[in-house]
Amino acid sequence: MPVFALAALMPAGLIATGALAGGGWLWAGFLSMAVLVVLLDQMVPYVAGNAPEGAEFPAADAVLVAVGLAVVALMPLAVLGLTSETLGRGEKVLLFLAAGSFLGQVGHPAAHELIHRAQRGLYRLGVLVYAMMLLGHHASAHRLVHHVAVATPGDPNSARAGESFWRFAPRAWLGGFRAGKAAEDALRARRGGRSGLHPYLWYLGIGALCLAAAGWIGGAAGVLVWLGLAAHAQLQQLLGDYVQHYGLTRARLPDGRYEPVGPRHSWNTPHWASSALMLNAPRHSDHHAHPSRPYPALRLGEDTPVLPWPLPVACAMAMVPRLWHRRMRPHLKRWQNVQPPAPEVPHGQEPAH
Repeated sequence: MPVFALAALMPAGLIATGALAGGGWLWAGFLSMAVLVVLLDQMVPYVAGNAPEGAEFPAADAVLVAVGLAVVALMPLAVLGLTSETLGRGEKVLLFLAAGSFLGQVGHPAAHELIHRAQRGLYRLGVLVYAMMLLGHHASAHRLVHHVAVATPGDPNSARAGESFWRFAPRAWLGGFRAGKAAEDALRARRGGRSGLHPYLWYLGIGALCLAAAGWIGGAAGVLVWLGLAAHAQLQQLLGDYVQHYGLTRARLPDGRYEPVGPRHSWNTPHWASSALMLNAPRHSDHHAHPSRPYPALRLGEDTPVLPWPLPVACAMAMVPRLWHRRMRPHLKRWQNVQPPAPEVPHGQEPAH
């Protein structure tokens, strides 16, 4: 847990200090997100072992709360720094890139973990983080659509083989927004309308309040800065979904259903430094198999697609479609040729030979 806490929270402190003081703090914050993690992954190619089955991590939620609150504080602080006269133009570029990278690479994984928690307070903090990044609908679409339909045509956030990221991104964003709302509508209908305010009204309302706060802090420029930071974070969320499910599909069974979600339906990038920074989000297969499993306990199995690049490197490659498709072709071909396990036959109903 100390490694997760240090890796996830140190950049927030550097960036926040840089937003107020500028100078070397901004360089430290930017380099810790953009360079240091990738260098550590390459210099020390270590993959942490699996935690013992059933191990508990009482401090895991405390780290998530700390990161969530860091996002809540950092966004208005970044707007203040980016609209003030105290920072130079170069410093503002560094602040924007560093803060946006933190939101997408650390804030998003923390919010993702929080919306999977059963405790209402933790879930609401995750919703708040996503709504501040103007991505509130992800709290609905991820849980109610993505986890159900992953690796099938019914999931907007599962990238198809040969699909470029730039075609995937608008399809995934709009499709996720619509599918998440449809799922929430259906859920409310089953509950007979006794569900309070529609979640999408909360998402949109929080987003509107955030933009109003940005306008109060920095005027029209503040609103544009908040929109820019949110777009930066959303771009990284979409890149993560694109890379982690690219081209992997679930087979359709004879009865018309899809095979159960298994470890073969997500790409994993379990390099140690980026995994610590992203709260083990790169161990994606086990998360889909056990959505409520705390992030320090996520496991890496043998029948698991693993990419040779850290997730930040894979996401950068994905923005260049020709490069991405060329480098992914052999990896995808290998896992497309893997046959799904045969469905279990109830005892006493084995076919005759």
